[in-house]
Amino acid sequence: MRKISLIIIHCSAVTPDQESSAAQIDTWHRQRGWKFGIGYHYVIRRNGEIEPGRPEWMVGAHCVNHNQHSIGVCYEGGLDIRGQPDDTRTEAQKATLRRLLEDLHRRYPHALIVGHHDLNPHKDCPCIKDVAREYADLQPR
Repeated sequence: MRKISLIIIHCSAVTPDQESSAAQIDTWHRQRGWKFGIGYHYVIRRNGEIEPGRPEWMVGAHCVNHNQHSIGVCYEGGLDIRGQPDDTRTEAQKATLRRLLEDLHRRYPHALIVGHHDLNPHKDCPCIKDVAREYADLQPR
């Protein structure tokens, strides 16, 4: 079993008029040559629905140098209508993301919740200003 020390939040980097389901992300990742397809473990759609990606037991492909010990959660969106980085999460996505993170925190209580940009400052992803602060109550004590 993998030892999980990070839960990494991502966005799919699509505008409000674009969709990015787990199936679509799987296709995009396979087109990039990723043998196992979708690199995230979960995708949260704008309507708040959670779609499964890779099973948790499988190493993800979502954050260089951190995949071995992390769970990747991606929400649909992240760009405004002009294609600029923005926190575009719907209320349904925010509620579902919190519930999913609460569940993951129960199962992986020592895992730090971070945004992709916290580990790679060259990324805007997930377009949430301060992931650690937003989920401070779910961080390891």
